[in-house]
Amino acid sequence: MAKVYDALRRAEEERRRLSDEAAPTVARLEWEPEATSQESAVVRRQPWFRRLWTVGRRRAELAQAGELNKRRVSLLQPDSYVAEQFRALRGRIDALERPDRPLRTISLVSAQPGEGKTTASINLALVTALSLGRRVLLVDCDLRRPNVHRSLGLQPRRGLSEVLTGEATLDEAITQVEGANLDVLCVRDRPVNPSELLTSEAMKKLIVDAAQRYDRVFLDTPAALGLPDAKAICDQSDGMVIIVRADQTRQEDVQTVLEFLDRDRILGMVLNGTVSDQGRYGYAS
Repeated sequence: MAKVYDALRRAEEERRRLSDEAAPTVARLEWEPEATSQESAVVRRQPWFRRLWTVGRRRAELAQAGELNKRRVSLLQPDSYVAEQFRALRGRIDALERPDRPLRTISLVSAQPGEGKTTASINLALVTALSLGRRVLLVDCDLRRPNVHRSLGLQPRRGLSEVLTGEATLDEAITQVEGANLDVLCVRDRPVNPSELLTSEAMKKLIVDAAQRYDRVFLDTPAALGLPDAKAICDQSDGMVIIVRADQTRQEDVQTVLEFLDRDRILGMVLNGTVSDQGRYGYAS
């Protein structure tokens, strides 16, 4: 616990130092799309107020595309620094598995939204799916604010809620990621009773069935504080990884999460938003 708090403090100090030393610049991310010359010419021919609106909309689209692509960087840039960090995390999880402690189902949980849990879930699932002969399933368990399908560019016909209500089978609801040996159970329809569905016998059966069919099942949970959803899912999984974000996650929130989760199931914590020696942001487990 003290190691996590120390890492949060060091990350905050390092980020402040880099912000003070660096001049304010706007750099294009490696995965951001660029405007074509034809698009630029069209913008220049527009009236000034129309150009202003078009440029603003284009910047918003670029920001959204960059954020979505960042969530699947292990697929788009498998040799990147961030992808290597997730490979290291995969190796640490594999090292914890023993014959008397199988780790078929792993929940990823964070205290609050926006701390990088979905990004970690997607990229950890992607790098695990690279292992030869390994079947991997990623389940979006956030029935309130699902993001996995959008991040991976999927358009599921069926989803988790339909499986839990008996409207579809698991096979009918699974979508495969193009270019990756990864199956995904997304959320298509958001139900009016998400907590009841996630704590139901149908959810328990789904996790058991998935564990029998796949070598590793990653469960992307909703934010843990304020809702019972995350705890219900974590209690049914073999292990859990807690995601915290430098400069954002409060120490008291981490402590609260640790108090109501089963500590015997906690595999470790991942500090998101750390700064490496080369000034690159990534994950530290």
